[in-house]
Amino acid sequence: MKVLIVDDEQRISELISMYLNKEGYETKEIYDGGKALEAFASFKPDLVVLDLMLPGKDGYQICSEIRKTSMVPIIMLTAKGETFDKVLGLELGADDYMVKPFESKELVARIKAVLRRYENMEKPKDPEASKQISLPNLTINQSTYTVTYHGKELELPPKEFELLLFLASHPNQVFSREQLIERIWGYEFMGDTRTVDVHVKRLREKMQYKDVWNLKTIWSVGYKLEIK
Repeated sequence: MKVLIVDDEQRISELISMYLNKEGYETKEIYDGGKALEAFASFKPDLVVLDLMLPGKDGYQICSEIRKTSMVPIIMLTAKGETFDKVLGLELGADDYMVKPFESKELVARIKAVLRRYENMEKPKDPEASKQISLPNLTINQSTYTVTYHGKELELPPKEFELLLFLASHPNQVFSREQLIERIWGYEFMGDTRTVDVHVKRLREKMQYKDVWNLKTIWSVGYKLEIK
């Protein structure tokens, strides 16, 4: 497994790299945001550790550019602990985030957890995985990880797909944010439940037609896919 580390603080990058090398990961360190995309293309990492405050290009720009062509997992590092910064990173497609200063061992644990989630996502869940879920103007194919909405295929990141699939598999059933975190992200997820809100928001932005079904917020509880 290869991990690209993009952080302008060389000491931090070297420390992360040292811990990951001990765990058997191959690493590459980049200290300039302007060189990150070139390194991403040549190194072809399985995961990116990405600082937000970088010279050249910031982490938001880099994350957005990567997401145009790849769904490789991204963990953002930020010195900013404000909710806005965390949510913006998640909205751009980051899988997790950590606020500086942080423990290197915790970061390694998060990297392992994120990679496990992606590995599990790529494996067939069960013999039923080839089935489709069909609703009016919506088809979710579990074997090809594709969603067709009003005749057009939607481009959904893995977690958006899994969230939509799970809710569509349990129509009219309400799930709390904590339950959705456990089912979609897994017990090892170390972020907060706002992650669910971000992913629901992004799904709604991509599915704006009025249908007989919708992603409904149950205030103070969670979400459900409601079929009228």
